[in-house]
Amino acid sequence: MHFQHSSEIWRDFPGLVPGVMSMAGVTADVHVDDRLAHYGEIAAKRLATCSEGELPEIRAWRRAFSAMGLKPTQYRCASESLLRRFRKEGALPRLHPLIDLCNAMSLAYAIPVAVFDVSRITSCVEVRYATGDETYVTFSGETERPPAGEVVFADAEAMAHARRWTNRQSGHSAVRGTTSDVLVVAEALHDTARADVEALVAALAGEARDLWRVGPEPALLAASSPRYTF
Repeated sequence: MHFQHSSEIWRDFPGLVPGVMSMAGVTADVHVDDRLAHYGEIAAKRLATCSEGELPEIRAWRRAFSAMGLKPTQYRCASESLLRRFRKEGALPRLHPLIDLCNAMSLAYAIPVAVFDVSRITSCVEVRYATGDETYVTFSGETERPPAGEVVFADAEAMAHARRWTNRQSGHSAVRGTTSDVLVVAEALHDTARADVEALVAALAGEARDLWRVGPEPALLAASSPRYTF
C-alpha cells in the first residue's frame, strides 16, 4: 500500500510539504487529557494575538483554496475550521484518543492533519484532481460525487477519502473504536512549512510511542520523492 500526491498537484502547488506516517496497533483505551491541554495552550496563545485567518499557515491554505476556485471563507482547510471552533468554544469535541490528539496538534501547529483507517482503503491513496467518477461517503452515510477537477484523496477503487483537499474527510475511512492501523497525513504550504511539518510529525510520532507503544514510520515527501510505502 502507498500514499502519494499526483504530479499535477506538485506542479500546481510547488510549495507543498507533506508529512506522512503509518501506525499499527492503535487502540481507543488510552488517556490523552494532558496532551490535549498542552497543545490547546499553545493554540490559545497564538489566538490571543491574532485571528486564525491571520496565521501564515492558514493564509497559505486560503490562497490554495482560491487557486482551486473555492471561496476560502466558505470552504476552510481542516486546521482553520478547528481553530475557529476552538476560539469560539474553548474546546473541541472528543471523538477518539488518536483523533483528539491529532486535532489538538493541528490546533497548535495550524496545519491540517488527516487520519485514515487503513482497513477501509484499497491499495493506495493519491491526492489528485478528481475525474468525476469518484464516490464520497459523508459522515451521515450519504453518497456524493466530487466534480471533475476537485482535489480529492482517492484510492484504487475511486473511493474519495477526502474532498476539496484538506477541507473534509470521508466517513468511510474515519477512525472508529475498532480501528487498529492508520495512515496520518499532515500538509502545509507556508514559507516555513518544511520545518513545521517535520516538527509536527516528529512530535506526533513521539506521542504515539508513549501512548500506544507503537513504532510509527514518519517521512517528509517531496516532488522528487513523492511516494510513501506502508
